[in-house]
Amino acid sequence: MSSLMIPFPVELRPSLPTIVGNVDYLTLRQRLEQIDELLRASGVEKDFVEQALEGWLAQGTRRATARQQVKFQLRSRRALRCNLLRTLLQEDYRGFSCALAGNPLYQWFCGIDALDQVRVPSKSELQRFAHWLEATPMRALIQGLLLAGIHRAPQLELKEPINLEDYFLDTMALKANVHFPVDWVLLRDGTRTLMKAVTLIRGQGLKGRMEPPEAFLRRINRLCIAMTHSRRKAQSKQARKGILRQMKKLVTVVRGHARRHRELLDQAWEETEWTRPQAEQVLRRIDQVLELLPRAQKQAHERIIGGRPVANEEKILSLYELDLHVLVRGKAGAEVEFGNTLLLGENRQGIILDYQLWQDQAPADVQVLVESLERVVVGLDAAVGAVGSDRGFASRANTAGLKEAGIYDGLCPRSPAELKERMKEPRFVRLQKRRSQTEARISIMQRGFLGRPMRAKGFGHRELAVAWGVLTHNLWMLARLRKKKEEPLRQVA
Repeated sequence: MSSLMIPFPVELRPSLPTIVGNVDYLTLRQRLEQIDELLRASGVEKDFVEQALEGWLAQGTRRATARQQVKFQLRSRRALRCNLLRTLLQEDYRGFSCALAGNPLYQWFCGIDALDQVRVPSKSELQRFAHWLEATPMRALIQGLLLAGIHRAPQLELKEPINLEDYFLDTMALKANVHFPVDWVLLRDGTRTLMKAVTLIRGQGLKGRMEPPEAFLRRINRLCIAMTHSRRKAQSKQARKGILRQMKKLVTVVRGHARRHRELLDQAWEETEWTRPQAEQVLRRIDQVLELLPRAQKQAHERIIGGRPVANEEKILSLYELDLHVLVRGKAGAEVEFGNTLLLGENRQGIILDYQLWQDQAPADVQVLVESLERVVVGLDAAVGAVGSDRGFASRANTAGLKEAGIYDGLCPRSPAELKERMKEPRFVRLQKRRSQTEARISIMQRGFLGRPMRAKGFGHRELAVAWGVLTHNLWMLARLRKKKEEPLRQVA
């Protein structure tokens, strides 16, 4: 136990109820019990609480009492377990809080079960739990779990240590939770946000001279409907141009009203029932849209009226998500996607050894292979035997670098003739056959641990959600790799 931490008090906890006849429940219960043992034996739970405690003590203006520290440690442990279980179940905050209230197994795993009463975290508390640690210390926790799986497999009761002989990696598009970025729909989004913010301000008694905000919402909705149906009419291009001009005039008026109400709130917020932080929340919402709306208007003008293309790096894909990119995938049903590029690297056992989410436009696959290998080799202090991936990662420079490092090159060549020649190597064939399973791993991560699309808003929150997804996934996979007990899957508690 760290010198910073106070030992947790021993608590009396009720036993779980006896459930008979539901194999799915018993399997889930067994997995959660295994994850609980892994959290304790690997030191992940202790490290998480220590990381949170160091930050909490550093922020304190006065010395915390022992009682306050124990309370914070218990909340930190609860935050870890609630985040893991919520990520595993892919629930939102409100839904998970409701599920937690009615399930004794979930209560036991999250450490909120008690003999007298069960105090369930609210959706706001769960949201605070989701941001309990930042992305950098979360990466350290994941690395600590991997190191424990490599060097302390017997203590974790694993069938075998984490294997670094083969390393497979690929990139994926992490889709953001935004609608398709139609130019004139962005104008509708901005109008709605500004008028809803104005409605909130006017509800606090701060009113400027204007028509009711609902009137502007009705007008922009009518124009959107007209724009949708204009495609079916004769001379649709001219009709679309005319409707867009009306939209631009309406948006200009809306921006003026929003700006005046924003200044009114900034100067007279004390006359409202809001605190200054609450008022600043509304001010930030207005400022962001006011800043981007002129660019959205220009973008729509260039594409619809001017008939000129707009470069991808200059496009506004969302008024609320600023770090998104156009990702050309060229796949059936997904020619392009909107989000960020995510790199995942796994071993033969399906354990994720490395991940990287790019805020800016991601470099080409050939440029990220060496960096990913360095993170694995240096972070885990172990050598990688072979690397397998698709032809996007293949290049002469990477082939030469792998040869110099003594790592077997299992990258799929770009040349069909060279691929035909390499298919005569048994080891290369095995690596390429196994590499196809990395596509399945990507789908498992997307649908089972990250969400499709991901609910997190903002790049920082998405990066943190990826870290929680990787940690939950690795704990789940390590639980499957634990040695089976002598007794069969029990039917009673």
